[in-house]
Amino acid sequence: MSGNPHATVAEGRHHYRLRVYYEDTDAAGIVYHANYLRFAERARTEALRDLGIAHAELLREYNLMFVVRRIKVDYLRPARLDESLEVVTEPMSMRAAAVVLRQDVQGPAGSCAVVEVELACVPPGGHWPARIPPRWRAVLSAMQAARPAAG
Repeated sequence: MSGNPHATVAEGRHHYRLRVYYEDTDAAGIVYHANYLRFAERARTEALRDLGIAHAELLREYNLMFVVRRIKVDYLRPARLDESLEVVTEPMSMRAAAVVLRQDVQGPAGSCAVVEVELACVPPGGHWPARIPPRWRAVLSAMQAARPAAG
């Protein structure tokens, strides 16, 4: 773990806490829709770092990076200025060169937005996928296996 005081990992889920600032909101004090993607990106980066498989290391050691291939967002309820949010990130599935993550942005009244993102592993400037390196695959697989059974 990175020692990030705003993050924890439990039961195969990474929990990242943040606060809604004025810059995140529209004129009504509600989080602007595109900022949920920023929150999710920040949480994904912290999740990989906290799991010991940081983006920078992937690039430095393997000349590979994760890029967003597909993203789906369901907006459920507004988050508001000064609220404390938590982004819960969990791996849902993995293929040789891609991983699908689910990210639930939770506020005081429950889920505000649910983001499903598929990340492809590619070389910088490359257009073709590359296999996710074994250590990254092992960590993401272990995280997925640690999730409680759906019930």
